Amino acid sequence: MTVPAFIEARRSIRSFTDREVPNALITDWITAACTAPAPHHSRPWRFVSVSSKSRKEALATGMADAWKSDLESDGVSDERIYELTSASREKIHGAPAIVLGCLTWDGLDRYQDERRNTAEFGMALLSLGAAVENLMLACAHDGFASCWVASPIFCPEAARDALGLPQTWLPHAMVVIGEAAPHYVGRPRPPIPLEDLHLGL
Repeated sequence: MTVPAFIEARRSIRSFTDREVPNALITDWITAACTAPAPHHSRPWRFVSVSSKSRKEALATGMADAWKSDLESDGVSDERIYELTSASREKIHGAPAIVLGCLTWDGLDRYQDERRNTAEFGMALLSLGAAVENLMLACAHDGFASCWVASPIFCPEAARDALGLPQTWLPHAMVVIGEAAPHYVGRPRPPIPLEDLHLGL
């Protein structure tokens, strides 16, 4: 049995044309994301769509500043920091549309100990991953390309504050979306070594 075609159609594409992404489609894709399974029948995710240049600039600057601080703490050279943060900013500016996946504690259980609270939030994070996959599959179904960018998970507060989001919304995933550039050629998917990745018991 092969992987279903609708799953194969989703590829991580980072190069787009200038074609705008219709807001109605973004709404449809977020609706698809919200069908993902979640703990306790909750909806701990919030989605933020970003298309304006000013908001992209705010997000790019906020996240780049946070990363710059981390890189400086790691002792990375100024030249390399500039190279990395510039590439990050370009990724945001080069996307016709962006969807941020945020997490909240809405509908989640709270415990007296940190171990179970960590596990509870981990369930929500797994659920957000399923929601992001739904969103990207829906994009591919409608002929648009996307790429999951994980960087907000390293600076959720910076991403939140850059866009002026509610305090309880913590961005953990970013999906850049657009029409794939005609010159873009996706990397061939490597073979799946099931003997290493799957254990049948």
